[in-house]
Amino acid sequence: MRTTVYIRPVALSDSKPFLAAVRASQALHHPWVAAPDASAKFRAYIRRMVPPANYGFLVCHRDTDALVGVINLTNIVRGSFQSGYLGYYAFAGNERQGLMRRGLQAVVRHAFKLLKLHRLEANIQPGNTASIALVASCGFRKEGYSPRYLKVGGRWRDHERWAILSK
Repeated sequence: MRTTVYIRPVALSDSKPFLAAVRASQALHHPWVAAPDASAKFRAYIRRMVPPANYGFLVCHRDTDALVGVINLTNIVRGSFQSGYLGYYAFAGNERQGLMRRGLQAVVRHAFKLLKLHRLEANIQPGNTASIALVASCGFRKEGYSPRYLKVGGRWRDHERWAILSK
């Protein structure tokens, strides 16, 4: 069966459709994520997504090329650690259809097979049940709880720590 999505690196030329999708998704994203919602913020995001430490991927519909969501691999540490962090969000109209699951599975494969990472970690706010269900469905395991771990929307928020190891 042909997959319904593909992943590709985010590029500066994605600015208009990306920003339109973010603006249309504000209610979906609040309070879980603060996605770049203006041209200057998008350009700053692109400047941060520079390999080999950071990779920004767009999840796209195979048939239409429409943007489904974003998955970022960040803060990759090499040496004996071989680990990185995941951040992600769907765009409105694409949630709860399994599209981000397929995109996340593709990014995990990319991270383990092509980038040769050993571990990926996702930190998720405890109330974000959809995000927790997404990583759990992709084989991530809950490793712990981090109080006031990450500042989102101007507030320090607790997060659950989920991880997956290469096989």
